[in-house]
Amino acid sequence: MAELELIGVPFDGYGRPGNLARASSAMRAAGFIAAFEMHRVTDSGDLDLPEPDADRAPGSGLTNEGALIAMTDALNERVSRAIRGGHFPVVYGADCSTLLGSVTALRDTVGNSGLLFIDGHEDTMPLDVSEDGEAANAEIGLLLGLTGRFAPESLKTRLPAIEPDALAMLGPRDKDWRRQFNVGSLRDRGIWQQSVEEIAADPSEAARQAVAHLRATAENWWLHVDLDVLNPDEFKSQGVPGVEDEPGGLTWQQLTDLAVTAAGMDGCRGWSVAIYDPDQDLNRKDAARIVRFAREIGSALA
Repeated sequence: MAELELIGVPFDGYGRPGNLARASSAMRAAGFIAAFEMHRVTDSGDLDLPEPDADRAPGSGLTNEGALIAMTDALNERVSRAIRGGHFPVVYGADCSTLLGSVTALRDTVGNSGLLFIDGHEDTMPLDVSEDGEAANAEIGLLLGLTGRFAPESLKTRLPAIEPDALAMLGPRDKDWRRQFNVGSLRDRGIWQQSVEEIAADPSEAARQAVAHLRATAENWWLHVDLDVLNPDEFKSQGVPGVEDEPGGLTWQQLTDLAVTAAGMDGCRGWSVAIYDPDQDLNRKDAARIVRFAREIGSALA
């Protein structure tokens, strides 16, 4: 039985008052907390964040910059406290920019750490070419220290947070989108990566290989799942309303096999799940499916 601390994040990278900012509350209403009933659970509720701002900040160009900085600071403190207390933090809601708080917290508390990143995108967009200022398109580049020249100083002080050899990426399928902005693949930089096609044949083996890679350089690592790694036909409440999602992606069963195998392996010190938009899930069918997925993850945790 693990000691879990659940941390909701009511943040939307576009500065919208709803959408991803409502994900954590919608997931709780669907039974997300109860999905971990086999463990001792501390429900920390949602972080207290400033009102959203849909404008892009001067200098960084980030959208909703004030709430992003507040979220990073608060999440870093909350996750650090959980880890120091011997708890396993579960961060839910919002988008992939939560990693700016959680991964830096793991590094701050235990030292050199890794990241197992399951996502449909590589998230390395430089801030100076970002079309929308959304931090969730840029956080991996920031965490690696590859980008960030225009980042606000309060973020720069936390970065970089991971070494290239301490990152494993599973599931990206955004090659065509990145090509529009002349952004290359991290695979070309030697980052360990497997595509959707490589994972599909044996997701559990892909997870084992990814964790083996991480633990060669980092004893402790964070597991992150962006639900847009799923095929949109399987999970419709992803992406931006009115913008077509990239085709392809994993099935729920493939993602479950992948993430459950990883969560049960040595060194996993926290889990985050992001990119669920309840405004696109009026009957809450997708929320219920996330809860089933969370229950499977919970069953794998020691």
